[in-house]
Amino acid sequence: MKTVNSLSGGKSSSYIAANYPADYNIFSLVRVDDKEQIFPDKKIRQIVSDKIGREFIGTVEQNEIIYTMLDLEQFIASEIVWISPLSFEEVLQNHGEYLPNKVSRYCTVDMKVKPIAQWCYDNTELPVEMRIGFRANEMRRAKNMIEREDKQGLQSFKFKIGKHKNGNNKWQTKKYRKVTFPLIENGIFKDQIEEYWKDKSVRFAYMNNCVGCFHRSELLLKHLSNKDAQTFEWFAKQERNTGYKANWKTGITYDKIKNHKTQTKLFDEDFNDCDSGYCGL
Repeated sequence: MKTVNSLSGGKSSSYIAANYPADYNIFSLVRVDDKEQIFPDKKIRQIVSDKIGREFIGTVEQNEIIYTMLDLEQFIASEIVWISPLSFEEVLQNHGEYLPNKVSRYCTVDMKVKPIAQWCYDNTELPVEMRIGFRANEMRRAKNMIEREDKQGLQSFKFKIGKHKNGNNKWQTKKYRKVTFPLIENGIFKDQIEEYWKDKSVRFAYMNNCVGCFHRSELLLKHLSNKDAQTFEWFAKQERNTGYKANWKTGITYDKIKNHKTQTKLFDEDFNDCDSGYCGL
């Protein structure tokens, strides 16, 4: 069974890449077509475009994640496979401009889960062992993922396997992966991971995952709207494009969050992992 490290750009999954070598390291990039979000370094844009096999304009994660993955590849001296079959705008169009939210979290599925699964189908022999970067205090998240396994300890996935004669996609459900959690198995907590990366030559974003992730609290989103205004604006613009008929969060628009006046100044250290939102792979 081939081993796959599923990488998010955060310190935990990067720790797995550095300490648990696998047959494949895979990173699924969230990218956008909006030229207002253009990544500032032209040379790096070309490097990323070459890696994903299509034009890279920008991302709505913090830009530092691009440097994280390039640094990490050098640090582990092993290839990281970058994939990004659809832009965020294309994903929204496929869902009729209905914005994802806590009830319908299709963004993670369409831009992380499906692309990684399909890459494994296209490039490896299934099933694979996939390492997930849940830490020793994240047993609940691991348990939720394990509950999707069959009696053999495997999870299945519906794959696109070709085309019918009429041009429609042909699909088949196959046993896909066995998930493992090296950090849980070895009792690795956040403080150990932070200590490990202290003196290493890998740059990390303040927080990984999308800047405007709807899992984040309104207070953190306000903080990020100040810290990364251009990227946060992309999320606000998507709501405006629907005429506010669809919102990322229930009961409030991102324009209101952006324009809200907080009573106290917010600092980076005021927030932690519990605030950050997540993409469970």
